[in-house]
Amino acid sequence: MALPSAPSTTWTFFNDDWHEGNIPIMGARTHAAWLGSSVFDGARAFEGVTPDLDLHCARVNTSAQAMCLQPRVSAQSWADLVADGMKRFAKGTALYIRPMYWAEQGGALLVAPNPDTTQWCLTLYEAPMRKPEGFSITLSRFRRPTAETMPLDAKAGCLYPNNARALIEAQSRGFANCVVCDMLGNVAELATANIFIAKDGVVFTPQPNGTFLNGITRQRAIALLRADGVPVAETTLRYQDLETADEIFSTGNYSKVMPIVRIDDRSLQPGPFYHRARELYWDFAHSS
Repeated sequence: MALPSAPSTTWTFFNDDWHEGNIPIMGARTHAAWLGSSVFDGARAFEGVTPDLDLHCARVNTSAQAMCLQPRVSAQSWADLVADGMKRFAKGTALYIRPMYWAEQGGALLVAPNPDTTQWCLTLYEAPMRKPEGFSITLSRFRRPTAETMPLDAKAGCLYPNNARALIEAQSRGFANCVVCDMLGNVAELATANIFIAKDGVVFTPQPNGTFLNGITRQRAIALLRADGVPVAETTLRYQDLETADEIFSTGNYSKVMPIVRIDDRSLQPGPFYHRARELYWDFAHSS
């Protein structure tokens, strides 16, 4: 049976060459396909820029190490391959950039990956940037795991099904996204991005506590806001803090900076702190 076609124009570097479309890179016996030993990262190219690409390329390598894989591509080599891959698309095409590692075979007793069988690929595909129209959120009943139960120091594929079921459940209730808390009931993140609120002239965001990924776009937004004179506090937040916030917005690799326009039954307007964060990020991206 032939693979279904890719949903958008796609190029993948695998086995020393570029391949167009949805190509097979794993088999039925591939360890990652049935035991979850894969890591990836997600960077963006839009309007001809690739902000923080070096950080994303470095992070996929540290993620591989955290999952007991062998990073086989230097951060600079990843970046060089991205530049080569972008030539296969029209200039300025919005792209998602996904370097990836996985284990081909298992080690002792099969469950653990065999690091010597680490494989890798780089996929670039056409992915238009979302318009900043805003979206709705609610509280999820699902929780983020702890470092004792999952590899939270890696951008690992096995982490995403938990957030996926939170997202599906929220969408079944009429919300576009949802807030996921840690095991103590503190706000961790959205199902697909990091979260910020503004209240009484201060921007707040959850303090990284090892239960969610300290996103690269998150870190960049914090640094840009602080350099612009905006007070940003990384702290413990409860859902009630979000319910009474003056504004809420998100940051993430796929959509960058986005406003949240409804939390449960309460409507919000994109506020000045969101607008400033997005403006600062866009200025940074196009000057880097």
